Amino acid sequence: MRTAEVKRRFLDHFAARGHTVVPSAPLPAEDPNLLFVNAGMVPFKPYLLGQVAPPYPRAASVQKCVRTLDIDEVGKTTRHGTFFQMNGNFSFGDYFKEEAIRFAWDLVTASVADGGYGLDADRIWATVYRDDDEAHGLWRDVVGLPSERIIRRGMADNYWSMGVPGPCGPCSELFYDRGPDFGRAGGPEADEDRYMEFWNLVFMQYERGPGTGKADFPILGELPARNIDTGMGLERMAALLQGVDNLYEIDETRPILDRAAELTGKKYGARSGRAASESHPDDVRLRVVADHVRTALMLIGDGVTPANEGRGYVLRRILRRAVRAMRLLGFEDPALPELLPVARDTMSPSYPEVAADFERIASYAYGEEDAFRSTLRQGSTLLDQALGDAPERRLPAATAFRLHDTYGFPIDLTVEIAAERGVAVDVDGFRSLMAEQRRRAKADAQAKKSGHADTGLFRAVLDESGPTEWLAYETLDTESTVQAIFRDGVPVTSAADGDLVTVVLDRTPFYAESGGQDSDAGRLAAAGASAEVLDVQRPVKGLITHLVRVTGGEIPLGASVRAHVDPEWRLGARQAHSGTHVVHAALRQVLGPAALQSGSYNRPGHLRLDFAWRGGLSPAIRSEVEEAANVAIRRDLPVDVRYMALAQAREIGALALFGETYDETVRVVEIGGAWSRELCGGTHVDRSAQIGSIALTSEQSVGAGQRRVEAVTGIESFRYLARERDLVARLAEQVGAPRDELPDRITALLERVKTAEREARRLRDERTAGEARRLADAADDVGGVAYVAASTGDDPRALAQRVRDAVPAGRAAVVAVLGAKSLVVAANGAARARGLGAAGLLRGVGRGGGGDDLAQGPATGGDALDALRALVAERAG
Repeated sequence: MRTAEVKRRFLDHFAARGHTVVPSAPLPAEDPNLLFVNAGMVPFKPYLLGQVAPPYPRAASVQKCVRTLDIDEVGKTTRHGTFFQMNGNFSFGDYFKEEAIRFAWDLVTASVADGGYGLDADRIWATVYRDDDEAHGLWRDVVGLPSERIIRRGMADNYWSMGVPGPCGPCSELFYDRGPDFGRAGGPEADEDRYMEFWNLVFMQYERGPGTGKADFPILGELPARNIDTGMGLERMAALLQGVDNLYEIDETRPILDRAAELTGKKYGARSGRAASESHPDDVRLRVVADHVRTALMLIGDGVTPANEGRGYVLRRILRRAVRAMRLLGFEDPALPELLPVARDTMSPSYPEVAADFERIASYAYGEEDAFRSTLRQGSTLLDQALGDAPERRLPAATAFRLHDTYGFPIDLTVEIAAERGVAVDVDGFRSLMAEQRRRAKADAQAKKSGHADTGLFRAVLDESGPTEWLAYETLDTESTVQAIFRDGVPVTSAADGDLVTVVLDRTPFYAESGGQDSDAGRLAAAGASAEVLDVQRPVKGLITHLVRVTGGEIPLGASVRAHVDPEWRLGARQAHSGTHVVHAALRQVLGPAALQSGSYNRPGHLRLDFAWRGGLSPAIRSEVEEAANVAIRRDLPVDVRYMALAQAREIGALALFGETYDETVRVVEIGGAWSRELCGGTHVDRSAQIGSIALTSEQSVGAGQRRVEAVTGIESFRYLARERDLVARLAEQVGAPRDELPDRITALLERVKTAEREARRLRDERTAGEARRLADAADDVGGVAYVAASTGDDPRALAQRVRDAVPAGRAAVVAVLGAKSLVVAANGAARARGLGAAGLLRGVGRGGGGDDLAQGPATGGDALDALRALVAERAG
């Protein structure tokens, strides 16, 4: 039975029993404490904890999950995987133990013909909490499970809580006996490899107090409403029904593993047994590839993109671990174009969207692999030198951080490669440096949002005065009241001339920075006082703050003020934001639907848009995009704003920015109807012609599989084109050519410059070759080795190689060239045969890295040349 069929039968079973089927939530978790949804109950937590009234009394879902805490264990055994699916049925104060037990038993034991899974009832075991006589009785009397196959266990195994005070309760787990080939008889307590757990039913009925561990906490009493939270592992059930050993062998995973084995010429499982200790390194790597490629497909499908922080970093690490595993298996070519389509084909029966969206998904994945391959080429050279310089076989934290921060070399890869060379890495120090960098970035971002005030102070204002009445869509002017003033993060009662303060108003017409749109500018005016509005933010949901500089008089707490948005600023902002939507639609019109926006920023007259695409845009494509945008402007398309349910917006094809979260009611902005239809909270023009015009000013890469275009709009577009016109005129005058002949004339001038540079390089090479021959002829004999020491202001590496190659064949030669910043040592084959390798000699007089033929380190002065000569004499003797 295919995994997609296992999923369908589960949902059909519970739908027929009154459960609302809830689609899987996206993998990026809305819970601020989680990067990804890591359990099936996560989307239902507000209902289970009584924080929000549930919209249905009972529900069922198959939830996508990702766990990466034990990512280093993936592949070492067949138990660990990063992506998995959890089938769950939930009751919110509705049914309880008896129904939950009966629903589970009916599904797993009903015949395949009757819509069940057809498991042999005589091979199913249950565990219950030690004191849960009710559950024990239900399994025995209602289901008919023999008492000897119902095992009582303690809190560590069969009691659930979230680890903090709150709901808790006993649980009951189902196990399936896979037979003597898998281990010892005797039930789950004897061997959990043979007896595979596949379903956990949590009976959430008590409230627990504070404590530590899984068992050290008091039970305070019954919950006002009892809930059911169950989880059935989809991959485990698929393994049971498909008659395979583990999650790596089911239909959604094994084809990826097989393709990786085919590409690398490896045979999976040929040299390994069942025990983890027997796993061959090639089997481990093949499992890593199969797991990580599938996980990456699902993460990118849910809007995660490779990045250096947070979720994006986890994805980046997963992709790079897969690529590196393929390289360690001997496959040097791009691997993901061969593997990702296999993952798509295995997962699309359950998730058709990964096939429909595959072009976008692949662009990010393939771009990340291309970037990583480049990183490996560049970073490996730098890492080689750093490892050669590592004092006491330990790589300092600062070096590892520089490799990560400057060159993009991931710390986990640094650790792996260093371990292969017998060098330890100061990982704790690296993490401290990363934490400090994040702390500074977070503090900078928070300072911008809150003006250095504690957000708790803003929450207090919100609790006392209520949310800000936001009127940015309706007007540019309001009569408002000052509700709070903060100076340097401290509440004050007034602000005087020259003060820089944060002001909270009861109502405001100012647009607060969000959705990629910069905040409005304008003024506040009070009796005898005025202030310039510099920035507008939303430090906490529902409250808007204004960073202002008082330019005259005094503004007290409670004062009536007139809040006025600069109309020219707002017009420019509207032109830029609508222009962003137009450029996005133009990109998709020219390049196709895969060119999907991943981020944007716009301010009056200027816009920046990031989108998914591999490879740069040619001048012809850029021109086509620019023309498509300006044609839309010339057509004076209507710009309409509609509010609707999120589900309806998705049905009509409104584009949403991946990674963003939206309320159930969303704002949809349309330009020309379906031509541009996006979820957006920004301010816009009424018709496209009001944008004026759009001129693309740049296009560049901003990451693997991501491009960025920048453009100007409105009057700034005319100014930009005027500057371009004037520049062309000056160039034409300087080279003495008509404008239409300017490209040919400049090409001819550049070719003359290149010819002159080639001639200069030829003369320089001849001079270097002559100098190399002279130095080789004058080499000192040191213990039978031709030793050359020289200094140069040019390229010491090139000179050292030239001199080494100029020494007659068969004669051992060591060459040392001191440059302005580095010392280079070269040794020919005859010298290396006598144990005089370049890297070893260089480290003998200082530090550096490289190979036995050529090594390089920092310049240490002329004394190093004398020391090197003495070392050659010592080792040659």
